Amino acid sequence: MTVPALNVQPLDTGTTFRSQVYHALKQAITEMDIYDHDREIRLDERQLSDKLGVSRTPIREALTLLEQEGFIRLQPRRGIFVIRKTKTEIVEMIQVWAALESMAARMAAEHAPAEEIHKLWDLFGSFEQRSPKDNVSEYSDANIAFHKSIIQLSGSKLIQDVTDNLFIHMRAIRKLTIGQEDRAERSIHDHRAIIKALESRDAGLAEKLVREHTMGLAAHVEKHCDFLE
Repeated sequence: MTVPALNVQPLDTGTTFRSQVYHALKQAITEMDIYDHDREIRLDERQLSDKLGVSRTPIREALTLLEQEGFIRLQPRRGIFVIRKTKTEIVEMIQVWAALESMAARMAAEHAPAEEIHKLWDLFGSFEQRSPKDNVSEYSDANIAFHKSIIQLSGSKLIQDVTDNLFIHMRAIRKLTIGQEDRAERSIHDHRAIIKALESRDAGLAEKLVREHTMGLAAHVEKHCDFLE
C-alpha cells in the first residue's frame, strides 16, 4: 500500500512565508490518512520547497514549529517524519478528546444558538435513505465534521485550540475505524441522540452521550487496533 502524498499548493508570496508554510503543512498533515498503512511518512525539504514555491528557510522554520507541537519529528541524518502514535497513546488521546468534547457539548447545550445546533442535522440528511455502512467514505467525512462542530458550538477558543492539536490523530483513527464492524450504523444513532439532547438544552445528557460515544471509540481501538503497535 502506497504512503499518502502531502497535498500542498503554491503559496501567496504577499504575506509572511513562515506563517503560510506552517499553516499549509499543518493542514496537509491533518488531512493525511496516517494509520491506514504500515510505512513511515517521510517529508522532504526540497520537495516541499518546490511545491510551495518558497525557499527552504521558511520551510525549516515551519517544520521546527510543527515539531514543537508534536506533528513531526526531525531525525538527524534520517529525515523528517510525520508522527504516528502507538495504540496506548491513541487511546489516551481519545480519552482526553472525550473529556473536552463532552464539556463542549455541555457548553453548546447551554449557550449555542438554536439555529446553529439545528444545522447539525444537515450533516446526516443524505443518510436518511442511505445506509452509512454502504457509503462509508462519505459518512466518515460527515462524522468528522460532526465532532468538529460540537467543539465549535461550545464557543470556547481554548477547547478548540487544544483539540486542534489532537485532531490529526483523531481524524485519522475515526476515518480508519468507522467502517469496522457496525460502527457507522451505531455512530449515526448516537449522533441523532446527541443532537436531540442539544436541542432540548439538556446539558447533562448531551455531555453524557458525547462522552460515552467517544469512549466507545477508545474501547474499539483498545480491542481491535493492535496494528498500531
